[in-house]
Amino acid sequence: MSTRSWVAAGLPPGAYEALADAWPPSRVWSLLMEVAAARAARRRGADIAGQWERDRFVQPSIVDQRQLLEVDRHLFAAASGFDAIELSPVAPLGVCSTMARASQHKVLSALRGTEVVADPTNVMALECARRLRRDASTTVRLATSHRCVRAQPVPEGKGLTASFRIFCLASSALEQADHAFVVNALADHVNTLLGALDRLERDGFAFAGRRVTLLAAAARVEIADRVAARIAHAPIARAPLEHPYYSGGLRFQIDARAPGGGDLPLADGGVFDWVAALLSNRRAVYVASGFGSQLAAFRFRTAAST
Repeated sequence: MSTRSWVAAGLPPGAYEALADAWPPSRVWSLLMEVAAARAARRRGADIAGQWERDRFVQPSIVDQRQLLEVDRHLFAAASGFDAIELSPVAPLGVCSTMARASQHKVLSALRGTEVVADPTNVMALECARRLRRDASTTVRLATSHRCVRAQPVPEGKGLTASFRIFCLASSALEQADHAFVVNALADHVNTLLGALDRLERDGFAFAGRRVTLLAAAARVEIADRVAARIAHAPIARAPLEHPYYSGGLRFQIDARAPGGGDLPLADGGVFDWVAALLSNRRAVYVASGFGSQLAAFRFRTAAST
């Protein structure tokens, strides 16, 4: 039964259990599609226009699309060593809650057993696992730019919205001797994103006071030391890792000062056990990171270049 008891209030006994567990998925999806079709048939133009005005999930981006494309151009150029992949707008239902252990209520669930992509790195883990399943000797390196939707509340007035664009990198392979793959992959992600900042600064952006923070669990401090030694052109801070989301024990963040003032987080990444779980192989390492491309376009373009 749902922890939100009001959701199932008024349903016949056993109806919620049948929909949530007993019925086969195909029957549930068919029923929900019929319900959606019936509700859509009763909607008027005024209903749709009203939702367009008030619903945060359907709003256009707060940034001019040409600016987003320009940021993407620099990001992909900096990540030339990664395969560019265009993801579907939807992913398998549960991809976030199963791998990242995020609440399904933070995701925009859809029909036909899907959900709107909320975090491309979850979906890229599926693709990395598929490629490693085909060839265990390969090293997978993927990049994508994707418009995501997340359902949790966001602070107002900071350039954060329910729908936003994010640039993501993913690297995966079977681990090498002495943790060589994870060291190289983490340093590669950080240096690639710092290189993207350099490119953007030559085209009307400013990322003053940029800083890399490396966070490590106690057992991973030595690996973080080796990653830090491979990062150039940015001050490096160190901190203990306490967030369980980064199941591989390592995380990095890149912050910078926006032209209008205030330090903002621009990039976040780390090591995860998602591909290892998908392949049932503890040697499979997955490194993923995300860069707030919409935030960069909204807050870090200099006044002279707008």
